[in-house]
Amino acid sequence: MSEGIRAFFSSQLFLLTLTVGVYCVARVLYRRFRLGILNPLIVSMVVIIGFLKLTGIEYSTYYEANSLINFMLGLSVVALGYLLYVNLEYIRGREVSILFSVFVGSLVGVLSVVGMALLFRVDHAVMVSLEPKSVTTPIAVELSQQTGGIPALTSVAVIVVGLLGSILGPRMLALIGVRDPVAYGLALGAASHAVGTAKAMEIGSVQGAVGGVAIAIMGIMTALVIPLVEKILF
Repeated sequence: MSEGIRAFFSSQLFLLTLTVGVYCVARVLYRRFRLGILNPLIVSMVVIIGFLKLTGIEYSTYYEANSLINFMLGLSVVALGYLLYVNLEYIRGREVSILFSVFVGSLVGVLSVVGMALLFRVDHAVMVSLEPKSVTTPIAVELSQQTGGIPALTSVAVIVVGLLGSILGPRMLALIGVRDPVAYGLALGAASHAVGTAKAMEIGSVQGAVGGVAIAIMGIMTALVIPLVEKILF
């Protein structure tokens, strides 16, 4: 590859356009065929990772080129706050049940990892890397580092859990007859963080707003549960 072509592929304008373009095409494919394997996040990851490997462009270069998208992700948190404000009436009176539900979800999520790790005799570093799988990436990575985990493995686990939750979560909730929008959003947000909340927002504004609440509470609860479990069991 010539230096001119490599410089063009490494430019901020091209990489930013590539990211947005690939995601838009992936969205069209998903809406057309409605197959879980064509989830826009999966398709975008495969295409962009393949492109970076093929061209030899460093991830740091790609990350810096998409700084605008990273900035917009911060604004999306504000959007969730606005949705929560608009749909606050659905949450009033349910504060205790919401907190308790997320706490139980966090406890079950952590203990399920511990149980599987002990059953299959998985290394402790791998186990603690997977424990925060259901919380948003920044919190999960920090928890993994504090308990001696592998941050890279934690990041992968968070992505996989988010994808599985967004694909299988709605079907499982429909199968067991969950119809209440608060319960629906709480389940997706607590089990599969931002990706699940994005799916909840596609279904309804109430579900999306509650999913955003679940992300925050799940992060706090998991940060409390993991050290407690580690201290008691290990």
